[in-house]
Amino acid sequence: MAGARNIQLDTLRAVAVTLVLYAHFHAPNGTSFLGHLGVRLFFVLSGFLITRLLLEARDATEYEAGPALRSFYARRVIRIFPPYFAVLGLIWFTDLEQSRSSLAWHALYLSNFWYAQRNDWTPWLLCHFWSLSIEEQFYLAWPLIVLLAPRRHIEAIAIGVICFSLAYRFYWPLTTDAALARDMLPPASMDALGCGALLAVRRAKGADVPRLMRLCWPALAVVFLLVVWSDPGPANSAWEWPRWVLVQVLPLVPLVAIVAACSNGLGGALGRLAELPPLLSLGRISYGVYLYHPILLAYVVKAQPWIPLNVSEQGPGRFLVAGAATLIVASLSWALFEKPLNSLKRYFPYVARPRARTPSEPRRFGVTYPGAKATLDLQPTDRS
Repeated sequence: MAGARNIQLDTLRAVAVTLVLYAHFHAPNGTSFLGHLGVRLFFVLSGFLITRLLLEARDATEYEAGPALRSFYARRVIRIFPPYFAVLGLIWFTDLEQSRSSLAWHALYLSNFWYAQRNDWTPWLLCHFWSLSIEEQFYLAWPLIVLLAPRRHIEAIAIGVICFSLAYRFYWPLTTDAALARDMLPPASMDALGCGALLAVRRAKGADVPRLMRLCWPALAVVFLLVVWSDPGPANSAWEWPRWVLVQVLPLVPLVAIVAACSNGLGGALGRLAELPPLLSLGRISYGVYLYHPILLAYVVKAQPWIPLNVSEQGPGRFLVAGAATLIVASLSWALFEKPLNSLKRYFPYVARPRARTPSEPRRFGVTYPGAKATLDLQPTDRS
């Protein structure tokens, strides 16, 4: 399991969180398709990595479904909960943006439902928690499928999840309702999570991204950019809904192809770029960066009288100051808080470690039998 983590995927995390920071700190009006693209990349990565780890656990000789599930949830709690609830504790104590009224929803990882049912981004300070809630909801259900469903059916289930999510997207134009629910409810993100999971399932079978996808993803990426940069037209125009659907769906194949390439290991100049230490470090602390950045932005704006750069508005000054503050706090959080807690994961292996042989348990052909007589103790001397 320790060798399953590809370092180039940390660089993709760095790219994803940088896109989010740009959208929230620099882009006009505090929004940009780049921020949404960064979140979608996080979803593909999560679906891929979680599914791969669970399939590797299932393939182990010592695999048992119950212990593997308990270990998965314990490891997720260790990694995710401490900084998450530390942020909620800070919000409760300071009541920034009068956010206390919604804290119960966020504490239960129902942030996406909170914003969907209100159809409003209040409080803005915690609006990024919607994606963390989506991931947590995915973590609750998907491991049960990967570890308990018949192995031969998992690929079909992943394809079914993707198709259901796409059908959900195509349903919304029929309603002519542009409510936040179309993006906040779990089905809206299951296509990206499912695509990452499908890639992991195919890898486990010795397959990879289909050749057609590898060939066409650059063209799809270009079409995506052209659609994003196109004029959306007036509200309720004939182009508004097709444009929204295309912006959501077109990036899926390019994102999956990029994750597949980095998980295989890019070579040459791109490989060296993807393994630059600053990018790997940023990817390692990306969870903290994503978690803390709106809170730090709020404090930076409050400190405007003491800051020579303009941080009250979107732009380079805000991106530089709030971005630097976010990186410093996230780095300290990783070194002093998250990393020490992560070491506790060693107590929750996905599969049980083989029990060490005691002196009173002789080996017979390399296998331990408690109480057996020591008749043969053969050591392998060649491959046969």
